[in-house]
Amino acid sequence: MAINNYLLHHLIVKPSDVSKSKIALKYEDKELTYFDLSKDVVKLAKYLNNLLPTPQNRISIFLEKRFEFVSSCFASSCAGQIFIPINPILKSDQVLHILNDSKSSVFITTLERIKTIDKALIELDFLDKIILLEATDDEINKLICSKKVCSWQEALNQATLPETVLQKTLLSISTAIDTDAVSIFYTSGSTGKPKGVVLSHRNMIFGAKNVSSYLENNPEDILLAALPLSFDAGFSQLTTGFYVGAKIVLLNYILPNDILKLVVKEKITGLTAVPPLWIQIANLKWPNSVTDHLRYFANTGGKMPLEILKKLRTHFPKSKPFLMYGLTESFRSTYLPPEEIDQRPNSIGKAIPNAQILILKPDGSPCKAKEPGELVHRGALVGLGYWNDPEKTAERYKLLPPSACSRPSEIMIPEYVAFSGDLVEKDEDGFIYFIGRNDEMMKTSGYRVSPMEVEEVIYNTGLAEEVASFSIPDPKLEQIIIAVVKPFTHESLSNSDLNAKILNYCKDKMPSYMVPSQIEFANESLPRNQNGKIDRKGIALAFINRNKNGN
Repeated sequence: MAINNYLLHHLIVKPSDVSKSKIALKYEDKELTYFDLSKDVVKLAKYLNNLLPTPQNRISIFLEKRFEFVSSCFASSCAGQIFIPINPILKSDQVLHILNDSKSSVFITTLERIKTIDKALIELDFLDKIILLEATDDEINKLICSKKVCSWQEALNQATLPETVLQKTLLSISTAIDTDAVSIFYTSGSTGKPKGVVLSHRNMIFGAKNVSSYLENNPEDILLAALPLSFDAGFSQLTTGFYVGAKIVLLNYILPNDILKLVVKEKITGLTAVPPLWIQIANLKWPNSVTDHLRYFANTGGKMPLEILKKLRTHFPKSKPFLMYGLTESFRSTYLPPEEIDQRPNSIGKAIPNAQILILKPDGSPCKAKEPGELVHRGALVGLGYWNDPEKTAERYKLLPPSACSRPSEIMIPEYVAFSGDLVEKDEDGFIYFIGRNDEMMKTSGYRVSPMEVEEVIYNTGLAEEVASFSIPDPKLEQIIIAVVKPFTHESLSNSDLNAKILNYCKDKMPSYMVPSQIEFANESLPRNQNGKIDRKGIALAFINRNKNGN
């Protein structure tokens, strides 16, 4: 059967057509083939089609990583609906905000997760159905919202399908085209309510195709899904793996050592993580055999500290490191090829295939080499804006400036591009370097300073396991820089000695305006947002409130 991948759910068709025994997913000690995944997807899609006669309704999925999470996402796509993966660590208020903001018609979750919001769900008039996992009929009947509830198995059992027409049904059930919306990813919303980034089938498919091409993913790969699937980079592990028919191992880890054990046990070939997780992974004792099967490791979601990169390359000398950059608003953007690591370890590389990355001045004209500007993404991966938020959409998604010189002015249909809000620069060879977020940049003594620049130097002391830097107002210097440091647990120095050592190192490695005015020490891991990144803004707000209250 000739198959062209242009809708998200098409990614699971070809591998299941080739072999009924090809493994798509593994979770704990259970495996699911592409063929059986396809059957679950079609059954649930049929149920959703009967329930929702019109397309583009929202399906919110509030589950940990498991087979049913994946089935729900791809079934929503198959039924022509829009799925919303909700981070399983979110609390009741955040979940209810997402349901209300998206006006979700269907909510898929477990009995345990629904208990805290049971009463609130009955008041959501737009919510037609709750599909519940792990619940008996008696348990369902005790819920306030029981009239809206259907069990997972009941939903799947309502559709029967001969295996002989499975692939044909999977390909034909949806009337969507590739520019239609397929998902909404809600960002962490550290400065307010989470906002939903709308992505199309085209965004997802091109992301899978382009990323898998430079990572050289293949059907023999075994990828570990360690990042949240509600995070665009986490979900990308599914799409890149499915694009080539690879096997994906799902992990809801509690400790970094859980990742180590599974990488070793499953002989993982590809591992992608964000800097805070890499910091923890780098400090584990890895067996020498890992690098024989770990073909690559990839970083996304922020700049990899050089000291951490060195440690990882020591642990995995045969594994290829990929330093990547992306923003949810355009899914994936740049990567640095492994052969460039030694020469440009601080670079986020160049544009991924079939994308153009522009660095623009405030007037929209291109920046020259070594001239800072905003990273702007152009191409097939630019998303569809923020859900029901015209103001934020207008801030981030803008018309391609004529002065960018990327398109003849005689073309009449305008093109939208994604302005990242990230300050970057390129070298003479066109390789891009991340400087910082426009809205996180610190200004002190007339200089602009990136928090990551300060954090990198403190990491290089070898004394800090985790670091967050931020600025607070100062009448003389505009702002002063504060650093919050979690020392390594084995560190025996007192806080005063640590403070002296770190400050002396900073003074030796930084210009004076960059040196933190104050260092605070934390006994526990620093707070993270829902995507696993250290929450600088939340830490800064807590610091300001403590000092305001005199604590």
